[in-house]
Amino acid sequence: MNLLFLIIIFTALGGVLSVLAASFFLWLDDAQRARVLPHGISFATGALLAVAFWGLIPHAFEDVDSDRIQSLSAVIMAGILGFFMLEKLLVWRHCHHNHCEAHGEDAEGHHPAGMLILLGDGIHNFVDGILIAAAFLTDVKLGIVTSLAVAAHEIPQEVGDFAILLQSGYSKGKALLYNILSSLATVVGGIIAYFSLEDLHDSLPYFLAMAASSFIYIAVADLIPTLHEKTELKVSVQQVALIAAGVLLICSLHGFAHDIELESLERKHQEGGR
Repeated sequence: MNLLFLIIIFTALGGVLSVLAASFFLWLDDAQRARVLPHGISFATGALLAVAFWGLIPHAFEDVDSDRIQSLSAVIMAGILGFFMLEKLLVWRHCHHNHCEAHGEDAEGHHPAGMLILLGDGIHNFVDGILIAAAFLTDVKLGIVTSLAVAAHEIPQEVGDFAILLQSGYSKGKALLYNILSSLATVVGGIIAYFSLEDLHDSLPYFLAMAASSFIYIAVADLIPTLHEKTELKVSVQQVALIAAGVLLICSLHGFAHDIELESLERKHQEGGR
């Protein structure tokens, strides 16, 4: 079977499968979802921070020289400031004066955090597509294992994404549609990597750094302030526990999956240099 066809199929599975597996959260009835949603926001906070600090940033800084360390740090800082400005623009573009000042929502009642999570997740998915393609170009069996690993470690993050989109005012249908469209960035990354993997290798750390900055910004600027709205001791303890659960689950899954992916990428890069 054509290798490009395999890459397209398995990058689609790696991205879309995780979204569909996580979408069970959408089909809870309204009462159940109302009870679960605040917990989902706490879990998403831990998951996003873990993806950024445990997965994306360490891999971005891995095996880079000292000159690039400073430039990668600058990308993370610029990304956080850039997402702040983007959120401001989204608010200014769509809001109704007093309503906007109070809630930061657009004309359709959507909070900008929803758009930002889709953008950040799209960048992350694009990078995953590159890594899956690199694995297939090394060995087909390794490519299949890598795509399944991507789907597995993405599922808890996608659950958090759905919680953020619903909290931001998106309907169940739109949350599912937009998350599936964002997941297709995995396919785009895989196709581009198939044709130009060597050219992408040097820029990959910058994609990782930018994705990390988006997740950090969303967690710190949009999610944590909503958690502070509830001050009861019991709720606060639950929030801390769920943030920790999000961190622990993502760290365990993300570390295993990306060790496989980055090992395959490095092996392919070494073979290309021979």
